[in-house]
Amino acid sequence: MATVRVKWLEKLQFVGIDATKHSVVMSGQGKKDGIGMSPSQLLLVALGGCTAYDVVNILTKKRQRLTGLEIEIAGEQEPDPPWTYRKIHLSYRLRGRGLSDKAVQDAIELSKNKYCSVGATLEAAAKITYDYVIEEE
Repeated sequence: MATVRVKWLEKLQFVGIDATKHSVVMSGQGKKDGIGMSPSQLLLVALGGCTAYDVVNILTKKRQRLTGLEIEIAGEQEPDPPWTYRKIHLSYRLRGRGLSDKAVQDAIELSKNKYCSVGATLEAAAKITYDYVIEEE
């Protein structure tokens, strides 16, 4: 079981601390509070980090020459509280030398359907889609 903590700093500012003592600042997004990420956008960042980890790991094991990865995650929320995400789209941009289209698609699919715990959790509430672009280096 993972155990993390969130500590209130001041105003609408908080620090999240994971089990290994790494931290991230979260806050409201107003002018007086906006020193960190909004918690709901941090959820999208967590999804991006989870799938990025999987894709890099899988492509490395497949001996693909990946030199760069960037993922843009767009989330569409309900207009009323609690502003639940209903649609999330991930756009992967991969760079490398001779990356196989099949290897990239397989890595993304394995992350989506088997390995990414954040995505698996979010799929209960949101439709998650993706696209990808491979750039030759």
